[in-house]
Amino acid sequence: MSKFEITPQEKKLTRQLFYRSFALECSFNFEKMQALGFAWAMFPAIHEFCGTQEEQVEALKRHTAFFNITPHISTFLLGMAASMEKEAAEKKTMDPAAINAIKVSLMGPLSGIGDSFFWGTFRVIAAGVGISLAQQGNVLGPILFLILFNVPHLVLRYYCTIWGYVLGSKFIQTSYENGLIHHMTKLATVIGLTTVGAMIATMVSLNVGLTVQIGEMELVVQEIFDQIMPNLLPLSLTMAVFYAIRKGIKVNTLIIAIFVIGLLGTFVGLL
Repeated sequence: MSKFEITPQEKKLTRQLFYRSFALECSFNFEKMQALGFAWAMFPAIHEFCGTQEEQVEALKRHTAFFNITPHISTFLLGMAASMEKEAAEKKTMDPAAINAIKVSLMGPLSGIGDSFFWGTFRVIAAGVGISLAQQGNVLGPILFLILFNVPHLVLRYYCTIWGYVLGSKFIQTSYENGLIHHMTKLATVIGLTTVGAMIATMVSLNVGLTVQIGEMELVVQEIFDQIMPNLLPLSLTMAVFYAIRKGIKVNTLIIAIFVIGLLGTFVGLL
């Protein structure tokens, strides 16, 4: 028997996860990115393993936390999360917080692999073949592009669901037996927080465009902030938004406020 062989019921569940994964970005937003799509894709597993309505609600809340990954390999974490939900339902001693902690800690490294393979390799090769044919007026150009890109994508996307589910079960069982899961939960939390911190520096941009003339010397205000601490303003903006959310201000209100402040600041030359 293959170590990746699963029961008919588990095969049905992994197929459901696979099909639902295509809706991962249908509700994409800049607050939680793919979280709502991930929670929707997870619902068959939640319905299967969470017995009461209260448990299902709590599981859905867990999976609406911030999430973002290369969509083509998202099924690996779907399968692993489903496997962990099963373990949490069967072993009440398991901390459900470990599910989201491990999921968030893996989404960054897996995205690095997925982006390299699909956006940096398969897409480039497929586009090269398709464009060369299209330039000759051959109708097979766009067709071959879609085939060359999507065949490996769909095959890997399907089997990642099974691999994630099977490896997740065995990994969790072994980790609980030797006590590793408790250490990994703490480590995953640290990695997740570090990833979010790094995203502030790479995804949040705020620069002061103001310059002050002192005699013959021109003082650039942004350079002063950079000397104090690089990316100080993006960090301050992020912490201010986080504080506002903790105070109950709606995200849409904050987005509109940032948009308006950005326009006004640019108009007067402050930003």
